[in-house]
Amino acid sequence: MNMHATTVVGIRRDGKVAMGADGQITLGNTIIKRTATKVRRIYDGKVLVGFAGGAADALALLERFEDKLRSTQGNLQRACIELAKDWRTDKILRRLEALLGIMDREKSYIISGQGDIIEPEDGIIALGSGGPYALAAAKMLLKYTDLSAREIVEESIKTAAQICVYTNTNIKIEEL
Repeated sequence: MNMHATTVVGIRRDGKVAMGADGQITLGNTIIKRTATKVRRIYDGKVLVGFAGGAADALALLERFEDKLRSTQGNLQRACIELAKDWRTDKILRRLEALLGIMDREKSYIISGQGDIIEPEDGIIALGSGGPYALAAAKMLLKYTDLSAREIVEESIKTAAQICVYTNTNIKIEEL
């Protein structure tokens, strides 16, 4: 069975950074959890990380990323590069199936197991099965409203939940 779970969205607006995710984890066609936490504050609360994919894989990568962040004294870009390099070349890590969305006050990155490090042009992070729907909603809300970063994250995930069966409205949001 394939594990599906997640809509993660990260927004930066007016000096604020917010990242949130729904709480649903699905195994096959069964919802196995509705209250998962898929967004974390790390590095003394200075960095937000959200994940999509296999939960155990994502948590293992999150732990490794936090180690990289410490070893680079908080250099977010360098830590992302180091993690992607390890993920791509290590025989065990290479099998992990997840995506990480990472944000601080200035930068946003998406890291994949294929060695991709993507810095979105508009700084919006959107991951998971509901990610494309949430991304579209976030782009329009940023362009046409004065909603805060937190409000845009919440509304974007609610929009995705109306379309994506793997997304629910049990939303948890972290802010910087």
